[in-house]
Amino acid sequence: QVQLVESGGGVVQAGVSLRLSCAASGRTPSSLIMGWFRQAPGKEREFVAAMIWSGAIIAYEDSVKGRFTISKDNAKNTVYLQINSLKSEDSAVYYCAATDRGGLVVPLPRTGYDYWGQGTQVTVSS
Repeated sequence: QVQLVESGGGVVQAGVSLRLSCAASGRTPSSLIMGWFRQAPGKEREFVAAMIWSGAIIAYEDSVKGRFTISKDNAKNTVYLQINSLKSEDSAVYYCAATDRGGLVVPLPRTGYDYWGQGTQVTVSS
């Protein structure tokens, strides 16, 4: 079992930056593939970014490339999502996800992940 706890969300103004955190426990992080998803009201949960824990493979949804950065801190067993130049359309609940199925392919659909955090709300005011 893997436990994931997100933090860092809040109400922010458009144009600022925010860093979300996801603390992982229960398994050796090096065996995990970590992902970030978001879900806006009335919409499906969508893929945002993901990485193999080693950092060898990183993937981003096309619309966030250049503004979002996924990274990790080995010492803290924590994955981050840095969001720059926030826009109103970034408002959503952001979820951290993980899978321990292994492999060198980063899953894009939500079905590729087995463990989920509780989510952290990001609200961008214009």
